[in-house]
Amino acid sequence: MEHLGVLSVFAAACVLGVVMSQTTLSPAVTITTVSVNVTTPTMPGTTEPSCSVLNTSTCAACAPGTYYDNETRLCSCCPDVGLCVFPAACLPCTQGFYQPLAGQLGCLSCPSGFFSNVTRSPVCRACSPGSYNNNTASISCSACTPGTYCNSSSCAQCQICPAGSEALQVAAKQCTSCRPGMHKLSHQTICQICKSGFYQIHWGQENCDLCPENHYCPSPDVNPIQCPNDAFCPEGSTAPGYCMETFFRKAGETCELAPVTIALLVIGGGVGLLFIIVLVLRMKKDNDSELSLARTPLLRKDRPPGRFYGIPCDAEPVYAGW
Repeated sequence: MEHLGVLSVFAAACVLGVVMSQTTLSPAVTITTVSVNVTTPTMPGTTEPSCSVLNTSTCAACAPGTYYDNETRLCSCCPDVGLCVFPAACLPCTQGFYQPLAGQLGCLSCPSGFFSNVTRSPVCRACSPGSYNNNTASISCSACTPGTYCNSSSCAQCQICPAGSEALQVAAKQCTSCRPGMHKLSHQTICQICKSGFYQIHWGQENCDLCPENHYCPSPDVNPIQCPNDAFCPEGSTAPGYCMETFFRKAGETCELAPVTIALLVIGGGVGLLFIIVLVLRMKKDNDSELSLARTPLLRKDRPPGRFYGIPCDAEPVYAGW
């Protein structure tokens, strides 16, 4: 009877331990050893389950990775994947996290290029081509912006298109070659139109070519055109340059006066010289006239008309008897 009383007290202590441990989120363990086999496939970076063999032959707290089952009063591994013990309870993994194994102490965050937008997920989903994710524990992926692309799944970031190609659409999965008349360097995001005086007639080019001498390039996407014989076309010409028709003509690399221009210059020079002579003579004549008018008052003095004793003042005096 005494032994039975001791066993009763010991059992009561274990039950009390169960109750106490439940209040402290660390339930007590009773009964015997339990074996658990987990065959869930693992992802890179995961570990084997910690809950494989339970030793429950003594009155002790549940081991890490297990929880207290109120019905069986045993410590048990979490029954399903996508669950973890936190602490002493099986809770679902939140969005952005996953757990492929049972009986684990915590959930794992989705790596870059992956995401999880549901709870209790055993795996993370890879970002689809044309999208990326450069953060961990993400719940979604972002589309590649124009100028960048991703041609595979699980991209951590989108790439700039190689030289000579571009991606104009959002969420591009591949790049397209630059059109003729355009080019793109490796650090640029979109193709550029060739500068004036340059040309490019091929697809997917990194640089444009300078229009050669004795040719002109009216459009960057056509071959250089041969310069006419009577025109000038230095490097980088977009159109031929001509001398002024009728008055000038091409002579080597310069323009010279045409014969008709020389004749016109001679005639024009003669007319101009004649005009200057006439102008000088006219000015001399005008100066002489002004000088004559200035000297006239000195040659004849005008007197005002008047009378003196009935005789006009300007009349010559008459002296009688003299």
